[in-house]
Amino acid sequence: MVTISYPRPDFRIRNEQGIEQIFDPIRKIWLMLTPEEWVRQNFLQYLLQVMKYPSTLVAIEKGILLGEVKKRFDLLVYDNEHRPWMLIECKSMDILLSEETLQQALRYNSSVQVRYIIITNGNDCYAWQKQGNDLELIDRLPAFGS
Repeated sequence: MVTISYPRPDFRIRNEQGIEQIFDPIRKIWLMLTPEEWVRQNFLQYLLQVMKYPSTLVAIEKGILLGEVKKRFDLLVYDNEHRPWMLIECKSMDILLSEETLQQALRYNSSVQVRYIIITNGNDCYAWQKQGNDLELIDRLPAFGS
């Protein structure tokens, strides 16, 4: 398991017509503050502030095709050549991470082909590095560009 030390939250949060919203600094939009969005935004800040991943190389909730089915990944980090490098699947804190969560990320990976796959629920975080057709469990996120 990967230990994540989240930075102190500095989110812009508002209440719009009784709906709590959080500002996404990458997409520059207000989003409904769901439990999963809270995890996604905290993990995003960890990548940007702690790991120093470039914000210009992070995509959030972009659509992909799995066969004929449209799906959306949570976070995707590109390398310096703008190739998919790391895929992150976020779940809300009350969802236990399982084999099913990993399989979901692997299905997304069949479309984007990354080197690193991460699953997190905010409390727990697991990471794998692809080694050919195999996955190797790793205990920390890689430095950007490695």
